Amino acid sequence: MITLTNGTLWSGPTRLRACLVMGGLVFALALLTSANEGLVGSFLRPAMSEESLAGWWGRLSTSLVLAGFTLGLGYGLLSLSRKAQLVIVWILLAMGALGFFLSFNLSFEFIGRKLPFLITTGAFTTLYVSAISITLAFILALLGASAKMSGIGVVEGIGAFYTSYFRGVPLLVQLFLIYLGLPQVGIIVPPVPAAIAALALVYGAYMTEIFRSGIQSISVGQWEAADALGLQRMLTFRKVILPQAMRIIVPPTGNQFIAMLKDSSLVSVVGVWDIMFIARTQGRADFKILEMLITASVIYWMLSVLLEFAQQRIEAHYSKAHQR
Repeated sequence: MITLTNGTLWSGPTRLRACLVMGGLVFALALLTSANEGLVGSFLRPAMSEESLAGWWGRLSTSLVLAGFTLGLGYGLLSLSRKAQLVIVWILLAMGALGFFLSFNLSFEFIGRKLPFLITTGAFTTLYVSAISITLAFILALLGASAKMSGIGVVEGIGAFYTSYFRGVPLLVQLFLIYLGLPQVGIIVPPVPAAIAALALVYGAYMTEIFRSGIQSISVGQWEAADALGLQRMLTFRKVILPQAMRIIVPPTGNQFIAMLKDSSLVSVVGVWDIMFIARTQGRADFKILEMLITASVIYWMLSVLLEFAQQRIEAHYSKAHQR
């Protein structure tokens, strides 16, 4: 049995067994993925000939080096505190990702020229489209959850059909139906409103179930107590039920917002000048598509990190309120 104290594996044999497992997994992965042909294999080039490095002996040697490095690094890391492990692992993985990108021989001069436009136009468009969409999705989810819990058959049917259809049809199809389908009946929708509508409708349907489960998790006794005090149902919902349900609703809703931020890249297919649209067009024009895609991926990641931080703060707020 593994014993953890503040995230540390104090037992030497236990720590060694854990590191051996990690080293074995790294060895198998490196052997299967031909790590000798990548950046790691290049470090062995001074000690091995090109022929040896390219063959099975090179694959085996590279895998053994990686497994040994993982074993030593893991044994040292697992003796540290949990926070120290977290920080060091983040730094090492970031350095590994950077090294992976550097192996592509990217043109950083080109990235530097295009980055301001990618941020000021692409990232700004992505953020405001996502922000408006998640706000509308929040409203739709609240209405949808209320409809499905109304106890009125007609209203429940509307809510059930909404969630079933918009969760069952891919976002890209919904986007094309709004942007290309509505003009067939005389309704012209520009690219940005079409993108916002598609994102809001689809994610509102997903969030409807989140809201419904969060609201239903609150005890019926809360409603009965509010009724006994003479509170109106709407006031009870707004002041008593919803604040308690938010503790359950916020984490998956935050995840949906982050997912929406990434799925907003699909709106580039209808000409919205988001991060993905600018990355593809600028990269294709100068035959530097890989530079732009990697830059776009980093921008999406940074935005997701900021949203994760905001989500943690909101979760902490509602958890603190619940503990009082």
